[in-house]
Amino acid sequence: MTATGSGANRSMETSLPVAERPRRPEWMKVRAPSADSRYYDVKKLIHGQSLHTICEEARCPNIGECWGRGTATFQILGDTCTRACRYCYVHSGRPDSPPDPLEPLRLANVAAQMELQHVVVTSVDRDDVPDRGAGHYAATIRALKAKLPQASVEVLTPDFLDVEEDALQTVIGARPDVFNHNIETVRRLHARMRGAKASYDKALWLLQRAKEIAPYPLLTKSGIIVGLGETNDEVVETMRDLRAHGVDVVTIGQYLQPSSKHVQIDRWVHPDEFRWFREQGEALGFGSVFSGPLVRSSYRADEQRHAAETGRGAVAY
Repeated sequence: MTATGSGANRSMETSLPVAERPRRPEWMKVRAPSADSRYYDVKKLIHGQSLHTICEEARCPNIGECWGRGTATFQILGDTCTRACRYCYVHSGRPDSPPDPLEPLRLANVAAQMELQHVVVTSVDRDDVPDRGAGHYAATIRALKAKLPQASVEVLTPDFLDVEEDALQTVIGARPDVFNHNIETVRRLHARMRGAKASYDKALWLLQRAKEIAPYPLLTKSGIIVGLGETNDEVVETMRDLRAHGVDVVTIGQYLQPSSKHVQIDRWVHPDEFRWFREQGEALGFGSVFSGPLVRSSYRADEQRHAAETGRGAVAY
């Protein structure tokens, strides 16, 4: 047992220290893409339109399953992030070009060809752009709603450093159905993992303010990565902070070290612990809790939204 905290039930299976189990445990293994799935069709369509997905850029372990189901999470504003979070595989540096004004239209066309009912859009951080990419988000939302009027749109945004209020007004003005901003980790580790520009409290404020601004029922959502050195009790405290700021949906998943240059995994969190997180989240009143080793913020996002809106409640994978 490691870094579990005092709140967890002692009878459940607990985390495996990575030092004792350097290879992935059985519950972390995923299947390769199936030849008879939609995986290769999705890949061809996305690459053919010069679009990016967080599925590829962040080396998501669920890419085979999600693309096989005919879904993907689009990444706008290029492939270069102006931040360098210690856990993230997305390329970081100075972007060499401004946002592509035609990207929203290409994305909407691809989403229509994929016949998506729920479209998830995220991005790199663009601290080099005056509005931090907010206008590009709004243009993408509008393009999607024009092309796919029956589909719901979810955005997973950066923190819009120093222009938060104006950026939120711009993004929420385009009326996304779900606003997601990931808190990522617990308060104690936040600055160490995300860098000096990021703020735990500002992330909470952003989520609360988005809901305050929206003149319609807006679902808010946030994600937590575990295995970075946090305790289980700290995870629950972060969930409590999110709920206190009106967040409806929370996702919790295992950190996977993408390369030797990134922060090492502290522990393999056991599926029993993910179920315990789910129970704690349900008790806190979240509309939906997606908690499991392979869960990512956009994993089965359509199901997350449906669970929150219908009162189906917590789910563990």
